[in-house]
Amino acid sequence: MSRVQGFPPVSAPDARILILGSMPGVASLAAQRYYAHPRNAFWPVMESLLGVTEAQDYDGRLRMLRDARIALWDVLYRCTRPGSLDSAIEAGSIEVNDFAGFFAAHPDIELVACNGATAEREYRRRALPTLAARWAQCPLVRLPSTSPAMASLSLAEKQAVWAAALPL
Repeated sequence: MSRVQGFPPVSAPDARILILGSMPGVASLAAQRYYAHPRNAFWPVMESLLGVTEAQDYDGRLRMLRDARIALWDVLYRCTRPGSLDSAIEAGSIEVNDFAGFFAAHPDIELVACNGATAEREYRRRALPTLAARWAQCPLVRLPSTSPAMASLSLAEKQAVWAAALPL
């Protein structure tokens, strides 16, 4: 079994929205970039929502998020998982990121948006109980996963749900 570790957050101190994945997949870990799988819809969704019409390199995409006051991170810091599927994560191996520290450094966060069901479940189960009341009560929304494994919605349908949920 592979023990994997996620990335540090992408954020600016004035971030208003925190988007959480579960744990980077194999392609992302290999590239050392968030949402590196070519069929993951995260970057096309965000570029659409933020009105970006020209191709962005990875640094440009991160800058786009920071400029929009969006932080990007994962719920899990480390876990054992063969492959990329969230369903393969060994529950007993999960270590959660330091959300108390993150929120202390980002006091303007007003919404936590989970990219998929696993991110929401693990955030609710493992992170929320550790947080001070202010952060435990921060609005939370689950969005449809942008993973190619979540094929029941088209890109346009994912974009519509994300657009309705995020106050951009």
